[in-house]
Amino acid sequence: MNSTTKDDELVLRDVLDRWKAAVDAHEPQEVARLFTEDAVFQGLHPYSVGRPGVAEYYASQPLGMTAAYRILETRRLAGDLVLGYLDAEFTFTDRAPVVVKISVLAKRLEDGWHLAHYQVSRLEQ
Repeated sequence: MNSTTKDDELVLRDVLDRWKAAVDAHEPQEVARLFTEDAVFQGLHPYSVGRPGVAEYYASQPLGMTAAYRILETRRLAGDLVLGYLDAEFTFTDRAPVVVKISVLAKRLEDGWHLAHYQVSRLEQ
C-alpha cells in the first residue's frame, strides 16, 4: 500500500502512545523497551543502535519534558513493517518547545509492535 490507512495508523498509535506515556513519565527504560534490540535511533544527538542508547538518550532529557505527536503519513512496507512520518512537539518547564519531524519504522515482533528506526529532523523555519 502506498497511502495512510486506519489500520496502519492504529499500529503506530499503539506503540507511539506507549512511547509518549513513557517519555512524559521520564521512564527511559520503558521507552527503550518499545524499541527493537537493534533499533537505529537518531534523536537530536549522535545516533545509537540498540536499546541502551535509547535509554541513555531519554535519561538525559530534563524532568518535566513531555511529547505530543500527530501522524502525517503512513506506509505499509510489508506485513510486519509500518513506516510513519510525524509532527512532534516536545515541551519543557523552563524553555520554549522544540518542534520536529520524526520518521519511525514499526516492526511486528512476537510480543507486539516495536520501533526499529527513529529519526528526528529539526527543520529551520
